[in-house]
Amino acid sequence: MNLSHNMHHMERWADMHHPLWLDFIRIGLGIFIFIKGVMFIQDTTALMDIMRKSQFPWVSVGLAHYVALAHLAGGAMIAMGLKTRAAILFQLPILIGAVFFINPNRGFYSENTELWSSIIVLLLLVFFLIFGSGRFSIDRAISKSEKDWLY
Repeated sequence: MNLSHNMHHMERWADMHHPLWLDFIRIGLGIFIFIKGVMFIQDTTALMDIMRKSQFPWVSVGLAHYVALAHLAGGAMIAMGLKTRAAILFQLPILIGAVFFINPNRGFYSENTELWSSIIVLLLLVFFLIFGSGRFSIDRAISKSEKDWLY
């Protein structure tokens, strides 16, 4: 069996076992990530602080642009269910960095809500990477119309 067949089989199984309420969680996740992108852009003092502390300011500028674009475009795409897995793949490095490198410096206390929200978002991203966007998504509508067109 090839990888393509296995992926198709996994997607079919996930679609058949994907309750509708999970679509609303995906939509909420996408909106949350989009809002975090807007907040990231608006917090110019934090951006300047990151660049000031960096040994390589040009890398910081590039990372800031990557995070902003990935959160804004990726959050909207996840909310709509448009190329959901691809959008999630662009989010994963950001969330892995937030969980393992940025937020732990503030401690693992219950007051560190940024760490806990990053962990929850990371787990949800991995979940939707595996199970896909669900029935209430543009991905589903596109695949359905392609099947109708082929037959």
